[in-house]
Amino acid sequence: MTRYIDVTAMSHLVAQKGLTQCLSEMAEYIHEDYIRWQDFEKCARLANHSPEGVIELMPVSDASLYAFKYVNGHPKNTQRGMLTVMAFGALGNVDTGKPMLLSEMTLTTAIRTAATSALAARYLARVNSRSMALIGNGSQSEFQALAFHSLLGINEIRLYDVDARATAKLVANLSSYPAIKLILAASVADAVRGADIVTTVTADKTNATILTPEMIEPGMHLNAVGGDCPGKTELHRDIVEAARVIVEYEPQSRIEGEIQQMPADSPITEFWQVVNGQVAGRENDEQVTLFDSVGFALEDYSALRYLFDVAKALDIGQEIELVPDLKDPKDLFARLQPQAMALQKKRA
Repeated sequence: MTRYIDVTAMSHLVAQKGLTQCLSEMAEYIHEDYIRWQDFEKCARLANHSPEGVIELMPVSDASLYAFKYVNGHPKNTQRGMLTVMAFGALGNVDTGKPMLLSEMTLTTAIRTAATSALAARYLARVNSRSMALIGNGSQSEFQALAFHSLLGINEIRLYDVDARATAKLVANLSSYPAIKLILAASVADAVRGADIVTTVTADKTNATILTPEMIEPGMHLNAVGGDCPGKTELHRDIVEAARVIVEYEPQSRIEGEIQQMPADSPITEFWQVVNGQVAGRENDEQVTLFDSVGFALEDYSALRYLFDVAKALDIGQEIELVPDLKDPKDLFARLQPQAMALQKKRA
């Protein structure tokens, strides 16, 4: 049988664990898997682009588990009453091919993206960072705010979005966290001024310039989350050229990240090299660091592994017959016979 976690089950899981606990524990799972980077079979995600958005398949595996995620990105979906990003994923046993877990991954992706951002900032932001500008206050923003607060001690967050309703939504959702001081900014420049960390998480599928060079101050850490497909960026090229850039997986980031603006031979450092201590993340307090994050399948592997472990421990979700459970594994046809169907209906 395969464990199935739908949106309701995922909500129950987070309610039992607590969101900040989930963020912290998922960040640790991600950290564990980045440490053993060389154990994984990796590739850039497979994308099907259309004028309105993109649908992507993100696979990765090691010697034990195979994981994949189906995810879309359609910025105009909110005008149709739909989410911009929707996802589901699966985890399978490499030895047998049996699917072990089928799960929603819309909520899960929001948690793993924020957990990855905060994990990277541990290596790239100044150790005394306490303030963050949060540019883009849509579906990912609460998760980013809580991850940076709980994992890094950020206690002041400056908010800006071209849609004032998005900012109002964010403020309302974070009203139960009085330790976080929220400041409404009049512009991107106003939000960024004096911030230790700047997180950009906008949705438009375009080469935007959310941040321009004159906004950047020495020592800032830039967490660029919104650029995640060809032709979609958030930072002026001069910022990328001047910063110390860290990416998740170079072959994918060259296609989809901020570094798609850069020459193909420009030197790039991958995050696993920092986690493993091969290279420094931040080299000095004056350096501007950039985590050019597009989301990588390894993080989904970690998230699914985490969900599977927690769901089993808390008995969350349900067991479903995603693939036939046969008395005789050579007799698939028998599964379609009336008596087999009647027995299965009775079990249900």
